[in-house]
Amino acid sequence: MTQLNAPLPLDAEALYAELLPAVKALIDASPAPVVLAGITSGGAWLAERLQRDLGLPGNAGVISSSMHRDDFAQRGLASSAQTVLPFDVNGAHVLLIDDVLYTGRTLRAVINELFDYGRPASVRLAVLVDRGGRELPIEANVCAARVEMPAGQSLELAKDDSGRLSFVLETKEA
Repeated sequence: MTQLNAPLPLDAEALYAELLPAVKALIDASPAPVVLAGITSGGAWLAERLQRDLGLPGNAGVISSSMHRDDFAQRGLASSAQTVLPFDVNGAHVLLIDDVLYTGRTLRAVINELFDYGRPASVRLAVLVDRGGRELPIEANVCAARVEMPAGQSLELAKDDSGRLSFVLETKEA
């Protein structure tokens, strides 16, 4: 696990290389079968890549927080992908994948969305970066890096045409 207090840039590809064996170990220690569901959009990219790199059968799911967000009135429906779960959620051991964990509110909304599709046997979480600042009692089971950032900044995963991952740091105007 990498602890970063230095200025960005973070190497998303290097962090993915750390996340991959940690996710494999979590899957190996979990009751079978484990299904992956990536949170739109960065988490979905990661889940798809993990599914392929780990040689898991089928396709990873994509799950959106749009319909259950507590700020839905301000944000409305996101233009990102909507939920597609190509597996039965009932009784499944679901591993949620996300790029950045911050307040926990997106995860709360995602868990509500997941339960709209059924009742999983277990739900775990793997993230590329945990940036702290939690407002809800949600914690990742696996995380490649922990980073401290000011509240006015956001960290977003980007993917280029070749599939290479990088981070974009955005500062919100006050």
